[in-house]
Amino acid sequence: MRAFTAVALTLGSAAPAFAAGGGANLGNTDFVVILAFVLFIGILLYAKVPAMIGKLLDDRAETIKNELEEARALREEAQTVLADYERKQQEVKEQAERIVANARDEANAAAAQAKADLETSIARRLAAAADQIQAAEASAVKEVRDRAITIAVEVADQVVSKQMTATEANKLIDAAIQDVDAKLH
Repeated sequence: MRAFTAVALTLGSAAPAFAAGGGANLGNTDFVVILAFVLFIGILLYAKVPAMIGKLLDDRAETIKNELEEARALREEAQTVLADYERKQQEVKEQAERIVANARDEANAAAAQAKADLETSIARRLAAAADQIQAAEASAVKEVRDRAITIAVEVADQVVSKQMTATEANKLIDAAIQDVDAKLH
């Protein structure tokens, strides 16, 4: 049907050429061009070239449509992956902040424990030093007393030996023996 319509339109447009020239004259270039054009259009229609061109255009449109859908799908997938990576990055950032906070807390606790241990150690050393000072003081007092007793005994011995006679010494010895005998029995 298309072919018939195309031939009719072509012949209808050629009518002025027939009217001017008085018929089919092959010397008229306008007629030859119109005739060649009509023949060319007829061959194109017979070979179904418009259908092939339409099919090629439809195939190309389908290919472009598929590529656009694939690009859309890739874009959505890329956005999903990007959102996933951003979420993971946020999680890693939060985890790193928690690790840093825990490390800071542990360092502060360790510093406080070290300070307490140091204070305890200093208190023990001060107590040990005070004990050593008291022991040295007690030892010095004992040495002074022992030395004072020794000197007093020596002085008393010298005084007694100068003032006491042998009979008085024997009386004192006998009294000391009786005193020991009374305390032991």
